Amino acid sequence: MIIPVILSGGAGTRLWPLSRQLYPKQLHPLTGKRTLLQETVARLQGVDSIAEPIVVCHESHRFMVAEQLHQLQMHPQAIILEPCGRNTAPAVAVAAFQAMSEGEDPVLIVLPSDHVIQDLDIFQSAIETGAELAKSAKLVTFGIVPEKPETGYGYIQAGERLDSSGTLKESCIAGFKVVSFKEKPDFETALSYLECGGYYWNSGMFMFHASSFLEELQRFNPQMLDACSSAHRLGEKDLDFTRLDKVAFAASPSDSIDYAVMEKTESAAVIPLQAGWSDIGSWSALWDLAAKNEEGNVLEGDVLVTGTRNCYFKSSTRMLAGVGVEDIVVVETGDAVLVAHKDRVQDVKVIVEELSRLERDEVLLHRRVKRPWGSYECIDSGARFQVKKITVNPGDSLSLQMHHHRAEHWVVVKGTAKVTCADEVRIISENESTYIPLGALHRLENPGQIPLEIIEVQSGSYLGEDDIVRFDDHYGRG
Repeated sequence: MIIPVILSGGAGTRLWPLSRQLYPKQLHPLTGKRTLLQETVARLQGVDSIAEPIVVCHESHRFMVAEQLHQLQMHPQAIILEPCGRNTAPAVAVAAFQAMSEGEDPVLIVLPSDHVIQDLDIFQSAIETGAELAKSAKLVTFGIVPEKPETGYGYIQAGERLDSSGTLKESCIAGFKVVSFKEKPDFETALSYLECGGYYWNSGMFMFHASSFLEELQRFNPQMLDACSSAHRLGEKDLDFTRLDKVAFAASPSDSIDYAVMEKTESAAVIPLQAGWSDIGSWSALWDLAAKNEEGNVLEGDVLVTGTRNCYFKSSTRMLAGVGVEDIVVVETGDAVLVAHKDRVQDVKVIVEELSRLERDEVLLHRRVKRPWGSYECIDSGARFQVKKITVNPGDSLSLQMHHHRAEHWVVVKGTAKVTCADEVRIISENESTYIPLGALHRLENPGQIPLEIIEVQSGSYLGEDDIVRFDDHYGRG
C-alpha cells in the first residue's frame, strides 16, 4: 500500500497578490479548472495500491482543503493541522506516525501540493520505481532532469545505478545512489552541473517506508522525532481534522526533510524525472507553462493589449489594458495590482516582506474571503463603519455569536435568511432588513435552496474580525 502525504502548508509569497497567507497558491486553479492541491491528488489516480491521502496543512486553511478534496469525492485518511510552521521534516514525521497508527508500515509518497507535472505516464512509472526501492529500505527522492543552468534550486548528484532485483517493468525509470546534495549554486556552477550530467534539481518529492524515515530521523534528529511523536500522540480529533498538540509541535526543530535526514543518510536514492515538472515558483514560471498568443502574451480575464509582447496579464475584477510593453507581468486582484519585469518577479517576496512589516491586510487575505459557510467581501470602510457583502451557501449558517464593539444592519438582496437575534427567530426575504444591536447574541442561516446574499453595515468603535465571541459553531471554531 502506498499512502500519499500531501504537504499543503506553504504560503506561496512569490505569487502575490493572488496568493495570500490565508489563501495560498495551492488552493487556486492556476493551470486549469482544478486547484493545484486537487491536481496533486488527482494525478495519483491509476497508480497501483494507492490509498486515500494524508494531508498536512495549516489550521487556518483546513476548511478550504477539506472542501476541495470533497469536490473530488476524496475521503482523506486524515487532515493533520499544524498549529505553527515547522518546515517539511516535522510535517512528514507526524504523517508517518499517523500512517502507522493502525499497525501497518506503508510506503509514503510525499508530495508538495503546489507542483505541476504534465506527463503523468512518466510520473507514475517513476512512482513504481520508487515503491520498489522503498521496499529495500531506500529513502527515495525525485530529481528533475535540468533544462537550463537554474540557480533557484538545489541539486542532487547521482552515483551508481541501483539494482531493482528484476521486479520492475522494462518501461520503468532507473534509480541511482545519491552521492551528495548541493546548495543553490551560482550560474557558473549550475552550468558546470548541466555540462557534467548526473546532476538533478531537487524537487522536494520523496518515497520511503514510514518506519524507514522515522528510524533515520531518530538517528539524526531525535529531538525532532520526540517532539513530533508527542504532538501526534497528544493531538485531538476535531470534526474531520487531527489537531496536533500545540506545545509539543512548537518544541520541534524547524528543518526540511533534506537537512534533517536526506543529506545525512546512507540510504538515499534518486530517481531522475523528466515529466514536465514545475514548482510554479514565480509569475514567469506560470508564463512559461501557459498557452500564449502569436505575440507571446498570456492574457487571463478581461484584458486588452496592443503593441505588447511576451507579457503575462491576469485580471480578476476589472479590465486591464496594455500598450507598447514587453516582458512584464501585471496581476490584478480586488485590492492590489502587481507590475513587474519578468526578470525580477522573484523580488515580489520583498514587497510581501514590506507588507508584513507594515501589518497590511493585503499580505493575509483578499477582499473576498472564503469561509466554510460561504464568503464575505469588504465593499467599503471608513471611520467607525464597514460595509460587507455576505454570501451563505444553501443549508449553511454562521456561528451563534456576539460582538463587544459593533452593531450590524443586515439587508437581504437575494434569497431568504433565518435570523436569530437574542430570543427572537424570524425569516426575512429580499429587500427586507433587520438590526443586530451591540452585544446581542445572533446567528445568520440560509434555509433556502439558493445562495443567500446580504449587505451588512457594521458600525462601532472597533470592527476587526477578532471581535467575535462564538457560543455555538458547526465548524468547530472557537
